[in-house]
Amino acid sequence: MKKKILLLSAASLLMLSSCVSKKEFLSLEQKHKETKDLLDAATLKLNVCLDEKSNASAKALALEAKASALEDRISDLKSSNNNLTILSTKGATNVEKTLESIKEKELKITRLQDALTQKDSVTLALVTSLKREVGINDPDIEVNVEKGVVFISIADKLLFKSGSFNVTEKAKGVLTKVAKVVNSKPDFECMIEGHTDNIPYSKGVLIDNWDLSVKRSTSIIRVLQELGVNPGQLIAAGRSSYVPLVENNTLENRATNRRTRVVVLPKIDQFYEMIEKEMKNLEAGK
Repeated sequence: MKKKILLLSAASLLMLSSCVSKKEFLSLEQKHKETKDLLDAATLKLNVCLDEKSNASAKALALEAKASALEDRISDLKSSNNNLTILSTKGATNVEKTLESIKEKELKITRLQDALTQKDSVTLALVTSLKREVGINDPDIEVNVEKGVVFISIADKLLFKSGSFNVTEKAKGVLTKVAKVVNSKPDFECMIEGHTDNIPYSKGVLIDNWDLSVKRSTSIIRVLQELGVNPGQLIAAGRSSYVPLVENNTLENRATNRRTRVVVLPKIDQFYEMIEKEMKNLEAGK
């Protein structure tokens, strides 16, 4: 009987040690010690009972009653342990779900990074192509990237005569190179953006610099269309004098501000749509 109780008590304590708090564990350990002490006393009494048969029966019955109570206690502890095991299982399930959620978010972030990397690769390839075709060594032509957008900036002296919106013959050589690049990128759009200095302009049907900047844009678009560029890829825009590169305080600075920008816009809607969708999902905690 003693061995059975000890085994049950030890097993119970082993199961409880991993599932209960330190305080509860110490309490149970103390009770276990008390129980062991009782059992040791019982053993001693049983040995005495061998010599004192007359008192052995009464003492044995008393010990059996105590053992029964301890067994009931152990049974209760086992039941409590089972409940704790169920709670632990639920906790483990929640941890697994949390880990799965983290993995999903990491996957979404990876997809975003891949999309941005692909966009950057497209932009780099476009810049390289434009610099090769248009001519990087010409100080009046600049190919650059601004806020992720590729553009060609062409000084007005290469495109128009002073105060005019008619494209010069000299300009057509430059625009032929631009047309070649645009034609090789059918999935791209080009916004032709006219810029003026701050000297007021009024001539004929044109009443101000807004009119002049837009008219110069449409004049270049017509030339590009004549050179075979799909008009569906072209966008006309004018900025007047309101986006200067430098102050309009000298002749040289005003000449710098008079320019036309060809803004190249890759059609990478699929990347932007995916990024937008994934960002919304991350914000929603999905």
